[in-house]
Amino acid sequence: MSPKILIIFEHQILFEILDEIHKSLNFKIIKCNKNEYKNIQFDPKIDYLVISKKNITGVKNLLVLEDKIIQLKKLLEIINVNFLKNKFLKQSNIRIGKYNLDLNSRIISFKDKNLDLTEREINLIIFIYDKKDVTVKDLQKSVWDYSPDLETHTVETHIYRLRKKMNEVFGDENFILNNNSSYSIQ
Repeated sequence: MSPKILIIFEHQILFEILDEIHKSLNFKIIKCNKNEYKNIQFDPKIDYLVISKKNITGVKNLLVLEDKIIQLKKLLEIINVNFLKNKFLKQSNIRIGKYNLDLNSRIISFKDKNLDLTEREINLIIFIYDKKDVTVKDLQKSVWDYSPDLETHTVETHIYRLRKKMNEVFGDENFILNNNSSYSIQ
């Protein structure tokens, strides 16, 4: 699960309120001003939300809170809904080589062609793509939760079927490459 960060932009009172209850929140809180915000480096794996009193040009994942009274419970609900919305949008368009992978609908697509995937196939694709070169034992351990000592052909069977599906729909015989000891996706 990726960490969530709430960035409070030039809103001291809000920061102080949330900082008092930070141990009961499911996200980290950072306070910043205009100069500090420019220096923040965002890791694409981190979910973040910026709260400000006014609109900030060029800032993604921005929640503007005007100066009005709002209950803390309602504010936390709004923050969590925005984190969920951002996560949904992020998961709907993951680039895997030339393909788009939508985790929400479990579809991989290229141009006007789509292919439905199983949850296991999605996990397999993401793991291989993220790690670059992975062995059968890596996949057994991380995707299947098998003991690395277990002798099974489950991984090879799933990869064979996935390659076959990709070839039938997209004509791509080289989606998952095998170089004797490991698998990769370019």
